[in-house]
Amino acid sequence: MERKNKILIVDDAEDTVELLKKRFRAEGYDTAEAYNGEEALATVPAYEPDLIVLDVMMPKMDGYEVCRRLKGDEKTRYIPIVMLTAKGEVEHKIKGLDIGADDYMAKPFDYKELAARVRSLLSIKATHEKKVEEEKSGALEQMMDQVAHEIRNPLTSIGGFARKVYSRLSEDDPNRKYMQYIIEDVAVLEGMIKQLIELKTMAISIKEPSDINSVVMDSLSVFAQDFAQKAIEVKTDLVKDPPPIQADKKLLKRAFCNIIKNAIEAMEREGRTLTVRSRVNGNNLEVQFSDTGIGIAKEKIKNIFDPMVTSKVYGPGLGLTFALKIIQDHRGTISVESEEGRGTTFTIRFPLNSQGSA
Repeated sequence: MERKNKILIVDDAEDTVELLKKRFRAEGYDTAEAYNGEEALATVPAYEPDLIVLDVMMPKMDGYEVCRRLKGDEKTRYIPIVMLTAKGEVEHKIKGLDIGADDYMAKPFDYKELAARVRSLLSIKATHEKKVEEEKSGALEQMMDQVAHEIRNPLTSIGGFARKVYSRLSEDDPNRKYMQYIIEDVAVLEGMIKQLIELKTMAISIKEPSDINSVVMDSLSVFAQDFAQKAIEVKTDLVKDPPPIQADKKLLKRAFCNIIKNAIEAMEREGRTLTVRSRVNGNNLEVQFSDTGIGIAKEKIKNIFDPMVTSKVYGPGLGLTFALKIIQDHRGTISVESEEGRGTTFTIRFPLNSQGSA
């Protein structure tokens, strides 16, 4: 199921809130409401709206002050705000726009016009976010080049000398365990450098019509021994005869394996279950991996695909970064839903209309 855009409605008039809530939900949006400025500011961090419809005249704190605070905060400044007011004078409109409002409508308003402006602002926001993501991806690739070039050779020297010193120490030498730590840490870093190089060069792929269920089952088979050792129950619910997609099966299998590996490592307590589903949903072919692991904190979900960030406590990794890159190379998207203590679900969507599927 695709994520719904979230709209926060802020107005002290309950009839206005109810009207907008019904109309927006009928158009497929998710909504939340607040009835004064202070309540709005308290709601935004938890709800994380994609857009705010904000009344100007409210008790406790007016809409101008709410807008000023939201636009002054780095975490919320890019949330589009449509201001509503019974005051239609030009100076009030100018004041709202001067403090950062993205649009302005006077009451009474025509809902169709408001809906059109909301769609436009959400489209602009999505375009901006895509551009930021592309710039971030470009910076990541540049960083990978620099890291691989600057660190690889010194790291090889450190590892080589450490192993040589270790081999010359006697079994009872107290320094032997410290050299072992150095060797192990160097091995971890060498593995990461190797992954960075592979991540940079994996754009070369050979795609052919592929059965997504076959790739899923091949990926699961890699971890058969892990499932048995950790008593993980694997459930599959795969669509019958899925439409083929253009895919590099080896790369796609690697992406799925990284997600599965992440799920296995997250399941620490009893009742371990991994559920894998595939289905056709509209114009998308979806694959879903759900685990019963420790979950990911809400504030960390946005960063789990960054190469130096992880939901696990023992250090950084590149597995999910690999998965994201591979899926994007297949014109797919990946979304994450998680609840701490309950588990995590990764949903991957491949657009059928651009995959050349049958």
